Amino acid sequence: MSIVTSNTFLSSFSKTLGILFLYIFLGLLIDSVYVTENYQDLQWLANIIMLVMFGITMFTVTPRIREQLWYAVIIGFVGEYLFSVIMGMYTYRLENVPHYIPMGHALVYAGVLYFTKTSYAKNNVKKIEKIATLLIVIYASLFLIFKFDVFGFLMTIVTLLLLKNKPRERLFYLTMYLAVAYLEIIGTTYKCWWWPSTAWGVFDFLPSHNPPSGISLFYFLLDLGSLWLYKQRHKLAWSRMKNIRKIRIQKQFVSN
Repeated sequence: MSIVTSNTFLSSFSKTLGILFLYIFLGLLIDSVYVTENYQDLQWLANIIMLVMFGITMFTVTPRIREQLWYAVIIGFVGEYLFSVIMGMYTYRLENVPHYIPMGHALVYAGVLYFTKTSYAKNNVKKIEKIATLLIVIYASLFLIFKFDVFGFLMTIVTLLLLKNKPRERLFYLTMYLAVAYLEIIGTTYKCWWWPSTAWGVFDFLPSHNPPSGISLFYFLLDLGSLWLYKQRHKLAWSRMKNIRKIRIQKQFVSN
């Protein structure tokens, strides 16, 4: 059974997000403070493993997604150095940007995208959106109440408001929020990186947690940037696809 034809939640999750989550759990462990203190600094190994995994992924995805993944790596590389090194919004364990991070952004993008393309996800969009929204609200609220994560809660509200009028993108970005929440919890628990106690360590009136609950808002910028670059390189094909989509919508409207 292929990923696309996976028609149960367990099958769809295990072949996409499940693999991604397991890789995040084990991959970040290699670069953790625990491993460094008890064995040795193995960030170099984490970089090599990521390079291999990224290469395998690039050979298995479609040409369109492959191109978008390259854009995600480029944007992720620039964004990481801008936000972490130059602006100091968060700090990595060695106060650098590990080489595996930009490629990791691309793999998160791919894992979420392929989950939303499974038969189960396509046939249960509304159900998944409702459950994901509920989980997100609970998650952000708990962080606000018990961790005083005002910054993360505000970003969560902004995220949900932005998705309110974007039905086509909603499933992808709600899933992305949860995937990023998992990634951030694992990464900060392992102390691979950490966030300051206020928003980016700059805005003292916005208390934050390590990690902020709604930080996936910035991952959306990476996804949107990757899609924008793809559109710019394929304007004719993208315009043709939009026209086909409009015709389908018009036919459905007439038939109803």
